[in-house]
Amino acid sequence: MTGEKWTVYWNEYSSNTYLYGSEITYHAKDDVEFKNMLMAPGTVIKHWFSKTYYQMQRIEPALPMIDGEGRYQLTVHIDCPEDETWLIQLIFYDKYEVEAGRISVRDEVSYFQCPLRTYSYRMQLMNGGMTRFHFHKIEIQEVEYETEEEETKKTV
Repeated sequence: MTGEKWTVYWNEYSSNTYLYGSEITYHAKDDVEFKNMLMAPGTVIKHWFSKTYYQMQRIEPALPMIDGEGRYQLTVHIDCPEDETWLIQLIFYDKYEVEAGRISVRDEVSYFQCPLRTYSYRMQLMNGGMTRFHFHKIEIQEVEYETEEEETKKTV
């Protein structure tokens, strides 16, 4: 059984984007084309935040608030050439902005649970050895567990 679902898009605000030598074309809300032939693997291409300081950053949070008791499914919609790859990194912080944990994702669909003391988190799209790609969206969905009783009702 699944719970609430959030969709994260690549917004046109460019301060959280790797721009050096990059060609970025915004075709639509869910279709951003990125090219950079000289970017080194491991470079952070784009950041998203669950908590921002509007006075300083002038952006609103792009990520939903999640808690350490929930389990989540992350679905990444990025088209890139077969021999090239991307990496998503989730970095969790406690209420004092101290890193509480980190998860790296390389699969289109993966599951994660953040540390219990998570207060905010950041998501990064990283270059895993790619020079061009089309970014569509990233979906974060809460995964709810069913009790045995609920599952029995479905099969009867």
